[in-house]
Amino acid sequence: MGNKHASLDDILAEDMHHWYNKFMRESPSGLITLFELKSILGLQGMNENANSYVDQVFFTFDMDGDGYIDFVEYIAAVSLMLKGGINQKLKWYFKLFDQDGNGKIDKDELETIFTAIQDITRNRDIVPEEIVALIYEKIDVHGEGELTLEEFIEGAKGHPDIMDMLYKLMDLTPVLVIIFNGATETNQGKLG
Repeated sequence: MGNKHASLDDILAEDMHHWYNKFMRESPSGLITLFELKSILGLQGMNENANSYVDQVFFTFDMDGDGYIDFVEYIAAVSLMLKGGINQKLKWYFKLFDQDGNGKIDKDELETIFTAIQDITRNRDIVPEEIVALIYEKIDVHGEGELTLEEFIEGAKGHPDIMDMLYKLMDLTPVLVIIFNGATETNQGKLG
């Protein structure tokens, strides 16, 4: 394992002991701060949207709100991304999209997140405005311009094209591969 071409199967095959060793190697204190997460993922110097997206991901995974991601939160995040059911993933997406925490997501919140994801992943296959328009056209049944958690989950599950776009946009496999391979190997690869 530990090669630069880890697949999801390789990541899933890793046992808890190996994940723990990787976590402790990256963060000997047993806690990852927001700054450390950005450093591990090689995400310094991002634009404001991308930076706020990473902040939002961090705070979503910091389940107890103490400003750190501990090993339990880390494993919960990895498990969700790899093995989580459709409802779990959609709930997590919703929480991530709901930047102001009001229990609803509006078009601006979605566009901001999708644009930020593209700034990080450099995957520009889907135009954020187009997916947002499609989501609201098909899911916002009351035409309110915002979606509740229930509307979002039921609507997304009812439209395979939306689910496909969400999976493509929200694919965090590259992040897991960076963690799996270790920060130094990947960051050297980016620089070289």
